[in-house]
Amino acid sequence: MKIYLINLLLFFGFALSAQEIDELKLWYKSSSGKVWENALPIGNGFQGAMVYGNVEKEIFQLNEATVWSGSPNRNDNPNAKQALNEIRKLLFQKEYKKAEKLINENIITKKSHGQMFQPVGNLELSFSAHEDFKDYYRELDIEKAVTKTSYKVAGVTYIREAFMSFPDRVLVVKITADKPGKLSFTAAFTSQHKNQEIAVSSNNELSLSGRTSDHEGIEGKVQFNALAKFKVNGGSVNTVGNSIKIEGADSVLIYVSIGTNFINYNDISGKENEIAKSFLDKAFGKNYDKMKTDHIAYYQKYFKRVKLDLGATESSKLPTDERLANFRNVSDPSFVTLYYQYGRYLLISSSQPGGQPANLQGIWNHSMSPAWDSKYTININTEMNYWPAEKTNLSEMHEPLLKMVQELAQTGKETASVMYGARGWMAHHNTDIWRINGAVDGATWGVWNAGGGWLSQHLWEHYLYTGDKKYLESVYEVLKGAADFYADFLIKDPTNGWLVVAPGNSPENSPAAHQGSAVTAGSTMDNQIVFDVFSSVIQASEILGKNKQYADSLKTLREMLPPMQIGKYNQLQEWLDDVDDPKDNHRHISHLYGLYPSNQISAYRTPELFAAAKNTLLQRGDVSTGWSMGWKVNWWAKMQDGNHAYSLIQNQLTPLGVNKEGGGTYNNLFDAHPPFQIDGNFGCTSGITEMLMQSSDEAVHLLPALPDALKESGEITGLKARGGFEIKNMKWKQGKLIAVTIQSNLGGNLRLRTPNELTLKGKPNFKTASGKNSNVFYQTNDVKKPVIAKESKIESLNIAPTYLYDIETEKGKRYDFSIK
Repeated sequence: MKIYLINLLLFFGFALSAQEIDELKLWYKSSSGKVWENALPIGNGFQGAMVYGNVEKEIFQLNEATVWSGSPNRNDNPNAKQALNEIRKLLFQKEYKKAEKLINENIITKKSHGQMFQPVGNLELSFSAHEDFKDYYRELDIEKAVTKTSYKVAGVTYIREAFMSFPDRVLVVKITADKPGKLSFTAAFTSQHKNQEIAVSSNNELSLSGRTSDHEGIEGKVQFNALAKFKVNGGSVNTVGNSIKIEGADSVLIYVSIGTNFINYNDISGKENEIAKSFLDKAFGKNYDKMKTDHIAYYQKYFKRVKLDLGATESSKLPTDERLANFRNVSDPSFVTLYYQYGRYLLISSSQPGGQPANLQGIWNHSMSPAWDSKYTININTEMNYWPAEKTNLSEMHEPLLKMVQELAQTGKETASVMYGARGWMAHHNTDIWRINGAVDGATWGVWNAGGGWLSQHLWEHYLYTGDKKYLESVYEVLKGAADFYADFLIKDPTNGWLVVAPGNSPENSPAAHQGSAVTAGSTMDNQIVFDVFSSVIQASEILGKNKQYADSLKTLREMLPPMQIGKYNQLQEWLDDVDDPKDNHRHISHLYGLYPSNQISAYRTPELFAAAKNTLLQRGDVSTGWSMGWKVNWWAKMQDGNHAYSLIQNQLTPLGVNKEGGGTYNNLFDAHPPFQIDGNFGCTSGITEMLMQSSDEAVHLLPALPDALKESGEITGLKARGGFEIKNMKWKQGKLIAVTIQSNLGGNLRLRTPNELTLKGKPNFKTASGKNSNVFYQTNDVKKPVIAKESKIESLNIAPTYLYDIETEKGKRYDFSIK
């Protein structure tokens, strides 16, 4: 019996050791074929590539973040200003369809509805006589940001390794054969662009030059140049037409650089050929192993900040596509770990300081005319892309979005003035690389004018996590500009005297009671966003010691905003009037913005609204499009219902087509809206974090929504909390928190909420919290009491009891807690 136990322990020790090595890999026994969504993504925030892993014709589908159709332009509609009063009059008379008609005629742009993110082209490698292969394997190692494909032909093992170098800004591909002289292939660029030129230089350098598409009357003026250069060990190199033919080599290194003439949204005077040549020449002279080491070191500087261990089972040994197919029916906690860290991998790979923000598809797109133009949809999708940034310790990856918000604040001043006669700045529901702000698509989507208001909260959130007052000072005018717009744009509702946004909508939802129109006045989401915009400026003014009179004026306006309302079905009302349909399963549940990502709805401060939010979630249902299910994971985590949140993760991690009328996940773990949208990936990574730690509701709340499936044991390291706190290590067992170490990077009060009693090393009797927390980073402004319909029978929910502690911390010190 003793020997048996030793052997058993050795087996599990080996299994866990193997899991630690392999758990952060996507791997497959088959290639992508012709299916783009089977290919594996690599990127460095500036260039992206999808690696197909095909044997006979390998494809590296190439993107560069600034390759967009069109050129600098504006799409404001000046007719909006003269039509605004009539539109508002119709809305207050509940003539929604008439108001919608006027909006389509006078507010929606008559110019470009936004430009398209476009691919550069493909690097294609053709291997002859490789049809009969065996022992095929391909992987994406997200711990190192490196892909690998291997197989055997006629007793020779071929290996292809590729990465998109972060420090060198080039794609690097290494191809080897384990027998000398056995490596032969042809390399060529292909592209879908009409305006393109492919050539081979005298030194065997491939070149793909092109110009992006004209679109909706805007001339395409982005010029790009992709260059490929080959370092061949053994064999011969020859030019065949516009391709390079390599024969009898031992190994080959390929370097691919891309340059464009894009400098910023208003300047395309760059030298694309010189830029591409500069990156290529610098990389070509470097040693491959050194480049790979530097690439991994750069990447891991960010990626390794957070480690998650949820345990492993036999399912961990299966290929990724099989794990995806089985996940709903088996225990596979390490698949959650893989998916969680994959989201962080995608954010690091698609969003780097100095680059463009991750768009609707991150940085990966193979279509000349992608769904929704692969733009920045700022009524949820772009914001969701960045939900994991601060909390999963990737604050630097937030920078491209924060920069875009500041650029939109510049272009949005003209939009606010020209279209609405307002001060400050604003943006509607969509923008692109040219930072357009006009209303696009149609009244159902485009009239929503809170895009700028919502995006401005990312600036405030960055401050809440970092405590950087210099940064707050630098963005204060942007925050204030968002508030200025609303201060001018709000209008008094003649029925109840509240200040409301009109026109607006509750994004993309059209209640039958409003004549099937999405256009409205004073939607709950609009009210919540205005509340946050005013509140953040009020707090920023206090922190910076400036503009007290202005801040006081915002307090007065904030008090005149509509309260949230609980309707006859015990739901949080989506509109000012109680017209919600409990059978409505619309993918947008925009009025729950107040629950997440905002913190206006709280289990502890607003119990009735909290209960109403749960009823709304239950009425809307679970299965939906991919990004919507990602948002729901966050909501159910905020509801402290870990099991429900986990069931949404199971729905999300389901092969596309299994969820009727809903999204799911592709074999490469891309989110399926469908089609692919990257926001679902980022939304789930955020939601898993919220299940394990929250810091929005006046405390750092540990294990607020731990599901039964993950209760046995787990450990996470590196999460960031508001107020400059970092979870250096947190462990749990059987659903109980057993130990946690927290570092205070700023000092000040740490309010800690836990599921069980803890003791603090050196202070076994540290104090229980009492009274209101004075820490600015947890500060939540008093939300008005809800208006409750007389038919409602809303009751507060029974939530799990918690323990609340206050610890005065010193900057730079760590605090060790353990089970009492």
